[in-house]
Amino acid sequence: MNILFIAPYPLGQAPSQRFRFEQYLGMLTQRGHQWHLSPFLSMATWRILYKPGHTLAKATGIVAGFVRRVGLLFMVPRYDYVFIHREASPIGPPVFEWLIAKVLRKKIIYDFDDSIWLANTSEANKLVAGIKWHQKVDSICRWSYKVSCGNAYLHAYARQFNTQAIINPTTIDTERLHNRVRDQQAPGKLIIGWTGTHSTLKYLHQVVPVLARLEQEFDFEFRVISNQPPSLPLQSLVYQPWRKETEIADLLEFHVGLMPLEDDLWAQGKCAFKALQYMALGEPALVSPVGMNTEVVTDGVNGNICTTPLEWETALRRLLLDASLRAQMGAAARQTVEKRYSVLANNSTFLALFT
Repeated sequence: MNILFIAPYPLGQAPSQRFRFEQYLGMLTQRGHQWHLSPFLSMATWRILYKPGHTLAKATGIVAGFVRRVGLLFMVPRYDYVFIHREASPIGPPVFEWLIAKVLRKKIIYDFDDSIWLANTSEANKLVAGIKWHQKVDSICRWSYKVSCGNAYLHAYARQFNTQAIINPTTIDTERLHNRVRDQQAPGKLIIGWTGTHSTLKYLHQVVPVLARLEQEFDFEFRVISNQPPSLPLQSLVYQPWRKETEIADLLEFHVGLMPLEDDLWAQGKCAFKALQYMALGEPALVSPVGMNTEVVTDGVNGNICTTPLEWETALRRLLLDASLRAQMGAAARQTVEKRYSVLANNSTFLALFT
């Protein structure tokens, strides 16, 4: 096969791309297939995209992205499949997708792992929110050969427009990337951790009162790994900038990983990615019962499902006190990922998208 991957960001930079399809590219090459990745943004634009200012450079980068997309149309005929992750362009109607499907008559594999048909406005994207054209998701689903959905909620939505919608979970490479396990018995300060981008920092506010109570009783560190520092009234808070080069080593410092969410339509589309990262490294995941979290976490076995502040506090208290419980739940968490959410376990599902 000769496959064109169309994505928003440069290779190896964005978590959604890395864990949705980029980690399968080596497998495609090993099996004799050819592929090419075409990002909308250049590396230079990606580096300043979420930084304040640089308005002219950002606008220039967006225009350059559209120019590259026009040029890409002349390359499309040479490919057997066109895999589109989220969208061909970040703003405007789905012109490129329509041309690829209806004029060039190519088979589109449309992939998404969030409720991207909903507006999810933040300070970082509010200037372009009005021209994002969220309603294009329906049309792209209809025009696609197959739709690759990160969870059952996204699958149910896509099935309204395309019967060839398939659940293709976000997966973890347990052999080459998340290939180490946290030693829960090692001495040192206990670390409760959270990782995510600036847009999801808001979900932490619900656990702040719980952590504030616990830090009066226990000596632990609440470590936040993100691309922007949080503003939280906690004595235990330690901010660590996210770096791809040290991502796994940094996450291995956690004893317990948190994934609180608000129960809204946007969060229903979440694919439990944070929880899967913690679990793959042998760390119990404490999660809200939202989206795919309840499929991934079995309460009391490989983590805890927490709804109320009391449930969050009770679960954290038990894990802070009992290293053997952390080790037992961490081992079960790792096993869950290996069996159901690893690249190795999902290879056949991913390849089936192209048959």
